Amino acid sequence: MAFTLYSLLQAALLVVNAVAVLHEERFLRHVGWGSDQGIGGFGEEPGIKAQLTNLIRSVRTVMRGKVTICCSNNIVCKVLFP
Repeated sequence: MAFTLYSLLQAALLVVNAVAVLHEERFLRHVGWGSDQGIGGFGEEPGIKAQLTNLIRSVRTVMRGKVTICCSNNIVCKVLFP
């Protein structure tokens, strides 16, 4: 398999899909990354853990439907054009 732009886009799609399907109560809270874990004080810069938790929550909110469509499209293209 050659390293092409399509394979790079497909890998990025799989990573976004993996982030989009993470469930907060089932997985993230067990490793200490729940929504109540990274609360800082007023005026403090959020730490890297809080920023990553916020990024995961944002990707789940915004990309869930779009990733489903893109993954379905990718599967259809793989089946029709092997």
